[in-house]
Amino acid sequence: THVLIQETLSSRLSAARRAQLHGEIGGALEELLGVKIEASAAELAHHFAQAAPLLGSQKLVRYSLLAGEQALSAFAWEDAILHFQRGLEAKEGEPMDADAAALLFGLGRAKWSTSERHQRHEAVASLRRAFNYYVEVGNIPGAVAIAQSPTLARFQGNSSEAAQILARALALVPSDSPEAGSLLTSYVGALGMQEADYSRAMEAFGRGLAIARRAQDTTLEMATTAQAAQVERFHLHPRRALEKGVRAIESASLVDDPYAEIQVRGVAAGCSLVLGDLEGARGHAAAMLSLADRLGERQESARAFWWNAEVSRLEGDWQTAYEHSDHGLAGAPRDSRLLGTRAVLECEMGEIAQSETYLKQLLESWRLAPTRRSSYSVSFPAAVIPVVTRITGVADWLDAAQEAAEAILSYPAVVPLQALTANTGLALMAVQRRDMVAAAKQYAALELQRGTMLPGWITNADHLLGLLAQTMGNHDQAGTHFEDALAFCRNAGYRPELAWTCWDYADSLLVGVHGHAPLPGDRSKAVSLLDESLAISTELGMRALMERVATGLERAESRGRRGEGPFAPTHRGGLTRRELEVLHLLAIGESNRQIAEELFLSVRTVERHVTNIYAKIDARGRADATAYALRQGISGSPLG
Repeated sequence: THVLIQETLSSRLSAARRAQLHGEIGGALEELLGVKIEASAAELAHHFAQAAPLLGSQKLVRYSLLAGEQALSAFAWEDAILHFQRGLEAKEGEPMDADAAALLFGLGRAKWSTSERHQRHEAVASLRRAFNYYVEVGNIPGAVAIAQSPTLARFQGNSSEAAQILARALALVPSDSPEAGSLLTSYVGALGMQEADYSRAMEAFGRGLAIARRAQDTTLEMATTAQAAQVERFHLHPRRALEKGVRAIESASLVDDPYAEIQVRGVAAGCSLVLGDLEGARGHAAAMLSLADRLGERQESARAFWWNAEVSRLEGDWQTAYEHSDHGLAGAPRDSRLLGTRAVLECEMGEIAQSETYLKQLLESWRLAPTRRSSYSVSFPAAVIPVVTRITGVADWLDAAQEAAEAILSYPAVVPLQALTANTGLALMAVQRRDMVAAAKQYAALELQRGTMLPGWITNADHLLGLLAQTMGNHDQAGTHFEDALAFCRNAGYRPELAWTCWDYADSLLVGVHGHAPLPGDRSKAVSLLDESLAISTELGMRALMERVATGLERAESRGRRGEGPFAPTHRGGLTRRELEVLHLLAIGESNRQIAEELFLSVRTVERHVTNIYAKIDARGRADATAYALRQGISGSPLG
């Protein structure tokens, strides 16, 4: 029984003798197990794999196929891949036959559940080979089974490949049959999200729903409705999507379809966040975690953790958001949704270097995608990068974001949700570049989204419209949008977004109109908004925003005291209050890192302040700056 003894005895056997013994063991097990033989398929596959040089591959293929299907049923995806691959390797060099097609079908399903998003085309390639074989030999049940698989239904990859397979399968079955109803369920999603054809998708939904109801098939009705809800979401109909989603979820208690339920829970969570229903989104996201745990699929787990991270991020619960993000990235380190969320999280907390690390990984994931056209998640760089660069003030990444956005909009069939993601990113870029023409174009593209959160829930639509209107010089219009954004965020409980909206609104008021000093009433309102933003950002530890708000309060205080114009300096030598604090600490000998820790800033921000100080006081380095501080009495007190 000791492993060392076993290895020693086995090593003394010749390869032929070992193959003979494995064959005898396999044969003995077949006789002993009788009708219960399938339960030991994995063990039998092992013995007949060792015996294959002597006995051939027939039994190896048979038991590998059985073992792989059993592993699929138990959600043991990695084991399934090993079994199916071993069977296919045994048939290498042979013509395609029914066994090879069955092995490819199993391998495609197993690979889908373990691969990352940019690798899923490999799974679909296996399905396509098996499907083509079944069609060629006239095996209609086999072809339909592949087309009906959840794997193909959820594929959003290479062009309209899934839609084409489904259309071919539909032509093989009667138009009003249960098989047609099942195929139409997948066809709804393929038409709506791969071919961006909303009207045909809804027509297919109507046909599929009619078949399901006629057959009183609750499972089919739920799955069809779930697919339609997904299409509604991708075509920017959040209320319709939520209505269909809730209807499908209500049916979930009557059927056992975890695949359909987890999909529709994601739809309901996303639409709830778009409409400002944080508690509704929280419930759906939590349900996704238990469903993902049951399924054991890497990508479904990643998606569930992402939704939960987004719910926590929007309410400002950073610790929980980090935990969900960590769990998700552990299983899917290249998932663009999780990478985008993490980049924004790090940036909010002032961890700029960490944020840039995740941005790099996000771009790598985007460029690895075999196709960038159909999956919503590969659109994330277009919107996330401008959010991060706006917080950091470092515009080095904007060209990559522009490339991603323009690539999305160049697709021949782009779903509206993807286009909106691209337009959101371009709008943020127009604001940062102060491009009035681009701002006007993006304002027109986003205006219909008033009263919602934009893709990725990175900003409120009215908040961004306010920034665009301000860039265009329409200050009254900007104020209306900012007021609407404040109301939305307060009602929804989106505290970080509320804090940023307060800041941007206050900043627009302090700038004034056409270069003139702000009106007294505007200055007072700006101070109130800054106080609210500072209270939220301080409580939540939003270091990047805290720094901006403190500077804004200095500016408002200075103008109220002196009546100066919007760009007048606040202190001697043109230094702001924050720059005086940095100069004071610099003059008493503290390093940039020590200054950052004392003032709760990032090192990069301190470096930027130091550069500005040198320029304003005409200093060539620390020695000149220290001498200036001593002459001005700043080394004793930063405000003295």
